[in-house]
Amino acid sequence: MKKKKRNLRDIKPHTEDKHNHSHDDGHNHGGESSGFKTYVPAVISFTMLIIGIALDYFDTTFFKDWIRIIWYGIAYIPVGFPVVKAGWKSIKNGDVFTEFFLMSIATVGAFAIGEYPEGVAVMLFYAVGELFQDAAVNKAKGNIKALLDVRPKEANVFRNGDVKSVSPETVTIGEKIQIRVGEKIPLDGVLISEKGTLNTAALTGESKPDTILKGASVFAGSINLENVIEVEVTKEFKDSSIARILDLVQNATARKSKTELFIRKFARIYTPIVVYLAIAVTLIPYFFVDDYVFTDWLYRALIFLVISCPCALVISIPLGYFGGLGAASKNGILFKGASFLDAMTKINTLVMDKTGTVTKGVFKIKEIKAIGYAEKEFMKYLMAIEEQSTHPIAKAILAYKEEGSEFSASDVSEIAGKGLKGTVNGKTVLVGNKALLTAHNIEVLAETETIVESIVLVAIENEFAGYVFIADELKDDAKETITALQKVGIQNIMMLSGDKDAITQKVAAELHIATAKGGLLPEDKLNEVEILKKNPKNKIAFIGDGINDAPVLAASDVGIAMGGLGSDVAIETADVIIQTDQPSKVVKAIKISRSTRKIVWQNIALAFGVKMIVLILGAGGMATMWEAVFADVGVALLAILNAVRLQKMSWD
Repeated sequence: MKKKKRNLRDIKPHTEDKHNHSHDDGHNHGGESSGFKTYVPAVISFTMLIIGIALDYFDTTFFKDWIRIIWYGIAYIPVGFPVVKAGWKSIKNGDVFTEFFLMSIATVGAFAIGEYPEGVAVMLFYAVGELFQDAAVNKAKGNIKALLDVRPKEANVFRNGDVKSVSPETVTIGEKIQIRVGEKIPLDGVLISEKGTLNTAALTGESKPDTILKGASVFAGSINLENVIEVEVTKEFKDSSIARILDLVQNATARKSKTELFIRKFARIYTPIVVYLAIAVTLIPYFFVDDYVFTDWLYRALIFLVISCPCALVISIPLGYFGGLGAASKNGILFKGASFLDAMTKINTLVMDKTGTVTKGVFKIKEIKAIGYAEKEFMKYLMAIEEQSTHPIAKAILAYKEEGSEFSASDVSEIAGKGLKGTVNGKTVLVGNKALLTAHNIEVLAETETIVESIVLVAIENEFAGYVFIADELKDDAKETITALQKVGIQNIMMLSGDKDAITQKVAAELHIATAKGGLLPEDKLNEVEILKKNPKNKIAFIGDGINDAPVLAASDVGIAMGGLGSDVAIETADVIIQTDQPSKVVKAIKISRSTRKIVWQNIALAFGVKMIVLILGAGGMATMWEAVFADVGVALLAILNAVRLQKMSWD
């Protein structure tokens, strides 16, 4: 899954693996010391080039012949050797006409005709372009954790009468493990404690914490919310739910196509053309020029090759992307590479998760219905009972009034799987689900049957007193996001969620999303996206935040993760990270990508246009290599100014 990343010490053909986070040569550009090492070759070559030009200018007596050749040769090696090496490897692999090959023969040719400073300068500019590209990619990646770091590191297992902390891989089926409050369950198993409350949102997308009883199945990756619980292991770690999801991520990643940068594709056409033209410049005049001298026309052909080096292109393209990556970062959006800016411009289908993506993932009272009591009095009875509970739903109810219920409850007891019973102000109060009230022969309103969200029913003195229903809230910008997406041309929008289908459909209706499916496992989400991918016209972006979203993030053309509250595995797998957890940032990401691509193509047109003019002049003997070098520098400066515009644009 991981491949060596191209850098100046080991230049490879321009391909970019979307889940490439390692450097086999030991260079980590996120660190200061290794980052400095990356710039050393260019600094050495630049320093020696400037000193050499100065010595040439002052016409020193000793800086001649072999001393001059050796000096510029040493200046060439730090930036030139990796390119020559990469060109040779490409030739051995059957790929002759690469930009590395063109760079090599042009600069070696410059040395052959005695134009040493030009040969070094051309390769130096190429090296600087590579540094710009590396800086852009490395800035976007940052210090993201490795994919497998999200696995539970420890399991507290009962052995020989003690609780021992061991690696989950060493725990066998049938052993008993202990999970403290706030810890992730490390392996799949069966609950042997009386009850437990688990946050399974990262695995299933279910927004409501799950209260389970003794004998119920529990899954690795779930978080224990209340009380210390004990679990009997039923599966080895390699077969656990979280390991299965990570395996899905790896498989989906392997199926993703690699994206080559434009310069690599362009060079396959451009390079052989200029090589054949250089040969033509050398040989064809023999048939038309009376005073043909082979060495003169060879000299002109080599100048032609030096001029034809795509330095300005190599610099202007990453500069444009760097501007786009910088603009995105300023707006709280991290792209993990320049190729994903390109990919984002092609998106026409958007698939999104629900919980934590368009909703806040936090419970809040949506409606209170009191019967026979004023709302405030009704809530006082309810809160008095709920104060005895630590369940997340109870916390949402208690948020109704910060100063407390003012009523106090006594003799509060829990009825397993149904709710709570207690006495408030001398009155018997029941708080729970329909089964609790039905067991006490209390009839509830029929309208409660149509409520899909979590509902808490209340009875006082064996009379139905009302209900409260609680739901996850939509994010503030969720509705405007869907409208804005449609305005920028994304018409095909789908919602896939692990939450209940009824809740998913309701949220989708609120957001005016036509297609929505709920109750999906990670495999189901992946299958839905794979079905969409069968149509080659569909270019799919997926937005999610949980571990369960990771396989789909990897399989989509562009994976977008909510970085503020999202799981580590989702952030690691995604191509784009929304740091602020605002779905509306996706619209900005699309706008920034499209503007970046436009500016990149402007830079390409500028660089190519100037290059063609100088090439024609060079073929006619009217331009020297220094003119070509300075033409490249001028184009690069214009490209910088053009790319800077991205930082000044408004994306609202």
